[in-house]
Amino acid sequence: MLIDAHLDLAYNAVLRGRDITKPASQQPVVENEIATVGLPDLHAGGITTVFATIFCQPQSDRHAGYSTADQAFDQAAMQLDYYHRLENKGLLNIFGSSKGTSRPTTAAVLLLEGADAIRDEADLDHLHKGGVRIVGLSWSRTRYAGGTGAPGPVTEAGQRLIKQLDARKIIHDASHLSDASFWDLMGLSDKLVIASHSNSRAIVGQDIRQRHLTDDMIRAIADRGGVIGINFFDRFLLPHDQYGKRRATLEDVLAHIRRICDVTQSTKHVGIGTDMDGGLGREQIPSDIETARDLPRLRDTLARGGFSTPDIDNVLFLNWQRIVDSFGESVQPSESESEAV
Repeated sequence: MLIDAHLDLAYNAVLRGRDITKPASQQPVVENEIATVGLPDLHAGGITTVFATIFCQPQSDRHAGYSTADQAFDQAAMQLDYYHRLENKGLLNIFGSSKGTSRPTTAAVLLLEGADAIRDEADLDHLHKGGVRIVGLSWSRTRYAGGTGAPGPVTEAGQRLIKQLDARKIIHDASHLSDASFWDLMGLSDKLVIASHSNSRAIVGQDIRQRHLTDDMIRAIADRGGVIGINFFDRFLLPHDQYGKRRATLEDVLAHIRRICDVTQSTKHVGIGTDMDGGLGREQIPSDIETARDLPRLRDTLARGGFSTPDIDNVLFLNWQRIVDSFGESVQPSESESEAV
């Protein structure tokens, strides 16, 4: 069993044209990236649950993304609809859904990555009803908070949104928050905070974009009972002076896991949040793996690193399962089965 706390499934399908219902090996190259994730790969790898994102791509020099809240909401709505179409076809079970399937398939907790799609409380209620249980205020800067490469505090609108999220028991994802916004969030809310796909700043080193977690941030998340998912992007695994000079391996993943365990003095606050389909290709993930079906190899790496079986289980699924259980919800299976999307 494994739980992966960060995959951009709908983004890849809706905005990049990938057919994630097929194995990665059968998907075409997109933007020079060899696919690493398909639903069959998750099944083959024993990934029972994923935190499946709704990622709204902001406009930039590289991307023709959204520039208004309405456009962000449209992106989110398309991705939410896609997840529900997968569920209707028996390919995904969405937490908080009354549908579900009796077929053995991957369960999905929906995570909104970047909150610009939330224009008002009606939008928030719509997303929550659709299954969104985790929200990150920013990816880059949003009107709610500073983010990666765009530092700044939580705004007044962000302060109001934090209260609205807390009222609905929606979990905060701190992965892309700027340093100032991270600490603002911790001061504005006393609720559970996770980092779905972040690594140790102490290992990566120079981090001018404020993408990774300091030891103090790691401790703050652990103090709330939160969990940190290790990101498998080689640029986020390797010390910055080694990036581009060698490939990352699962030993580098192990180093980040060990660092978080050492900082928290526990194996109960770290998991995986691979993000290995987040605009990445096969050459940008650890060289030991090709697709999500290879993720069980991390168990052997942890064992060689001296982790006991109970501690390995914590890292690979129990820690994230504790977060899932905190929702107080489960998939309600039905008797229906259907064809693929």
